Amino acid sequence: MTAAVPDLPDPLEAATQATRSLQGLSTELTARVPQLLEAMRSVGTGLELHSTLDRICETAAELAGSRYAAIGVVDEEGKGLSDFVTFGVDDEGALRIGRRPDGHAGLLGALILDPQTIRLADLSTDPRSAGFPPGHPPMRTFLGVPIRVQGEIFGNLYLAEKNDGGEFNDYDVHMVRVLATEAGIAIGNARLYEAARQRERWIDGSVAVTTALLSGGDADDALTVVAEQARRLADAAAGIVLLPAADGGLEIVAVSSDRPSQSLGMVIPPESAVVDRLLEGEAVFVEDASADPHMVSRLAARYGPSMLLPLQSGGRVLGALATPRAHGGRPFTEAERTLATQFASQAALALMMAEAQRDRERLAVYEDRDRIARDLHDLVIQRLFATGMMLESAQRRSVVPAVRDGVGKAVDELDVTIQEIRTAIFALQQGPAEAPSGLRTRVLREINMAAVPLGFKPAHRFLGAIDSTVGELTGKNLVAALREALSNAFRHARATRIDVVVDAGVQLPDGTAGVRLSVADDGVGIPEGGRRSGLRNLARRAESLGGSSWCGPGIGEDGGGTTVIWQAPL
Repeated sequence: MTAAVPDLPDPLEAATQATRSLQGLSTELTARVPQLLEAMRSVGTGLELHSTLDRICETAAELAGSRYAAIGVVDEEGKGLSDFVTFGVDDEGALRIGRRPDGHAGLLGALILDPQTIRLADLSTDPRSAGFPPGHPPMRTFLGVPIRVQGEIFGNLYLAEKNDGGEFNDYDVHMVRVLATEAGIAIGNARLYEAARQRERWIDGSVAVTTALLSGGDADDALTVVAEQARRLADAAAGIVLLPAADGGLEIVAVSSDRPSQSLGMVIPPESAVVDRLLEGEAVFVEDASADPHMVSRLAARYGPSMLLPLQSGGRVLGALATPRAHGGRPFTEAERTLATQFASQAALALMMAEAQRDRERLAVYEDRDRIARDLHDLVIQRLFATGMMLESAQRRSVVPAVRDGVGKAVDELDVTIQEIRTAIFALQQGPAEAPSGLRTRVLREINMAAVPLGFKPAHRFLGAIDSTVGELTGKNLVAALREALSNAFRHARATRIDVVVDAGVQLPDGTAGVRLSVADDGVGIPEGGRRSGLRNLARRAESLGGSSWCGPGIGEDGGGTTVIWQAPL
């Protein structure tokens, strides 16, 4: 038996008429009025959307005396379900049922296309029914009522299986329709509250990104903040920042996910249609990345709904931001897409401001380096050279052999010092575009640069085929780790001796071949309670490549000082 109850055009009017019809109809209906009022009061409490939906399901089931209740939330296109909230099915039952209905077929799909109150004595006999999946509990009686929010269909409230084994009656229909009207009001309030909270979270995330980018810290760390914030705000499985690669395409430079090392450094090829659209400043929204033919990267096979947003500001595209969700994840709403696009624009503006700030700082550093190089050449070397000539003259006039030998050694030391200063001058005058690409040379450049503030040149040693075996990404991070370690030694260790070793022939604990950087000093060591931000940066760089970093005793007396060890697979 099937019975359809026509809906009134206005849900509020329907609720009013349904309530008025309670007067004088029957003792049973009048007795249930307090229960209805209590149900309406319960539905109206709270502002969190999902909790409101849970509460509506439970209240409706109690009001109608049904074993099961559910709310199917219609998606923005009005063709399926974006969410499905249930009552009466425990976790084990949900696992047996498997994937929740999408509303594209069966009775639920029919109610989306034609939202009306419907009552069924046996839903299996209805021609619109598509049956239940394996593991689904048996259901016979059925009552469906549409929920409207501000005049638009939000979804449908479904009830199944009366507790007494009977059918849903007219009283149940009246009660549930009144409850659905109140539910529409509660859901409208909850949606407004949720939208306000969502905007607030995205604004806070934009502020955090801007602060991180303009703090003057490491650029890679700032990009990681962008990825982490985007992942958190979008409720995504990953946050990925991509920048233009040297040979075309987009390179993944920062990742926030459960497995960041597997995707860091991956290049999306330039022949990808998605890359062209992103570099042209167009946002790309994908329903299922694993099945979309335009997603040519093997990384896409892991994910479902995805947003790929250009990082652009002032007509300039700096890169892209991707926030994919896991397989089977809910699609991104229009509001989420809008907020994410605004977030990407704000992040791009912060990136440009940070880049301009770094350019100013870099220019100031180059100007300072030029001044230091001129002073070293024009003043220090000339004075040392003059001092050497005076010592040589004194050596020739001396008749005491011990004095002649001592003066001769001093002159030799001055010659070595002059050569080291000239090396430092060359390093100071060398611009970034002139830097050789070999890892060995880049390491030497960092060591020579560090000699100026340290006051001495760190010793160094290379083991293995450094330039031919260490990849570009690993080499880039190794040089950054060396720079961090030498900086820590200069600022905190008060060291008088530093030894740098780069070994490309080590074996990592898992048996793979790797490269190891060791920076040992004879300084004061790491004080208790001292800052660890630099060491955390080293560890994060190593872990992103599948390696590790730690500290040990130094090369001072009785193990004084610190040895920083950084290693990563080749």
